[in-house]
Amino acid sequence: MDMLTGEQIAEARLTDWRKLAQGLHARFLVDGFGAGARFVAAVGEAGDLVGHHPSVSIGDGHVDLRLVSADAIYRDDEGTEHVVEWVTQQDVDLAGHITEIAAGLELDADPASVSVIELGLDTPHSATIAPVWAALLTGNAESQGRGTPSDEIRDATGRVPNLWFGDADEPETPRQRFHVEIYVPTEAAQQRIAAAVAAGGTVVDDSEAPSLTVIADQDGNRGVLCVAERPATTG
Repeated sequence: MDMLTGEQIAEARLTDWRKLAQGLHARFLVDGFGAGARFVAAVGEAGDLVGHHPSVSIGDGHVDLRLVSADAIYRDDEGTEHVVEWVTQQDVDLAGHITEIAAGLELDADPASVSVIELGLDTPHSATIAPVWAALLTGNAESQGRGTPSDEIRDATGRVPNLWFGDADEPETPRQRFHVEIYVPTEAAQQRIAAAVAAGGTVVDDSEAPSLTVIADQDGNRGVLCVAERPATTG
């Protein structure tokens, strides 16, 4: 099934969901664990009917869901097809159904609260070092390139954040190579930046804002605030 573009996802008007990193994310507020479990059971039944399910986490007063297809088709500029992890039509359809289930249970969504953490490592040797990080993070040196045509590390069970490799030249002097990437919804980005600055951080690069904003702490360590897609529109 073909991967969807950002515009196609936005056109679905999934107001309870946000496209962050590779998948669709939603948080629904529940009154206790039992209510969350009943909601998840209903979501599971809906997924059984179509043979597709979200990943689910039940927390204190909320249920977090992530929808992504492991077999989405990406075509590069030469027309070569790659099987990747991305949002497809089945994810959009199931997201809409889950929203209907939540509405029937009178559950409110909290889309501004969803977020995704990924790791980034700048290196000129990603193919060489990727197996080491794959083994360290997942226990399996082959856990690279899963759902991507590149060297990125992805844990099939979702235990650890994805690790991306950024192209970099050999530095003349030692510098930070690891950074954290924080994906947030568009409506949460400015508040998150302001909070980080108020806490002592500094915006060091906003040339690609609002998509990417680089923030450094007082020691110079950098994190990247990422906004993958604009929020869905209503109406």
